[in-house]
Amino acid sequence: MRRGGAVKSLFHNVISLSNLLQAWKEFKRCKTKKTDVAEFEFDLENNLFSLHQELINKTYKPTKYQAFFVHDPKRRHIHKAIVLDRVLNQAIFRILYPIFDKHFISDSYSSRVKKGTHEASRRLFIALRKKSENWKRPVFVLKCDIRKFFDSIDHIILFELIKKKILDIDTLWLISIILQSFEKSSNTGLPLGNATSQLFANIYLNELDQFIKHKLEVKHYFRYADDFVILQNNKIYLENLLEQTEDFLKNNLKLNLHPDKVFIRKLKQGIDFVGYVILPDVTVLRTKTKKRILKKLKKAQKEFLAGKISKNEFQQIQASYIGVLKHCRSNKIKREIKKRMVAFKI
Repeated sequence: MRRGGAVKSLFHNVISLSNLLQAWKEFKRCKTKKTDVAEFEFDLENNLFSLHQELINKTYKPTKYQAFFVHDPKRRHIHKAIVLDRVLNQAIFRILYPIFDKHFISDSYSSRVKKGTHEASRRLFIALRKKSENWKRPVFVLKCDIRKFFDSIDHIILFELIKKKILDIDTLWLISIILQSFEKSSNTGLPLGNATSQLFANIYLNELDQFIKHKLEVKHYFRYADDFVILQNNKIYLENLLEQTEDFLKNNLKLNLHPDKVFIRKLKQGIDFVGYVILPDVTVLRTKTKKRILKKLKKAQKEFLAGKISKNEFQQIQASYIGVLKHCRSNKIKREIKKRMVAFKI
């Protein structure tokens, strides 16, 4: 049911056994070899039914997160929930995503169906070519990064944004439980590991997207997670735009731009976005991304030789990297990858 554009009576859809089962199937992809996932699957029926009953009775409480660091490529603090909680987050995501996604702008590319880094890079390349009139006119690009974005998301602001589209009090209860399960500081922060966190992040920054696109009437604006770029032929215009954007983030979302990751530069200097660098008439892979690919490939080779992964899994890793390289000029690194494959007789 709908009223005033908001959605009611979702709780049954979220907690239904069929939705929980489908969420489990989506969650377990590429994770079946993990011990905790295998243990959950061993008693799958009872685990899902127990979760279903806890949600009906409203006795469900998330378990404490396990915290650890990863380097991919920069150091990130990850908070991992137990399998049951992550399956529930996936179930919530499955129902809420289509409700909110249709309200997002087309040039928001993170954690969305048929979007992603490749599409973001492709669309930005097209816009730059158009704005520069086939690379003939100078184009300036404002590039920004939000400082400690996930750690800085305000729960109260986020919950009010969610309530604009969700009226069902039971669903709101469940969302509030998820939000309260994690805090970086008082009523602030989202864990990087949850499926819902990616959706909540887009809901939060959709306010910025709408402000820039409709209030400031910016035509060429592209965002991926907490990174965004704006194109214009006039540098002074972008400087004024930056000031308005900073004020909006501080006053409306309690966010700040990263002081070391905000700049205005010319297209001919190269525009670094979503792992690619766009130059006049060509897109190349970021140097750090090249090094990371070769490092991960080397690690996969060692695991293959040690019998930790199969030949098929190794080939899948190789194919995924080749897929990334299809979207830019990358003949040199492609030759390097193929050379290594030949050396290992793959």
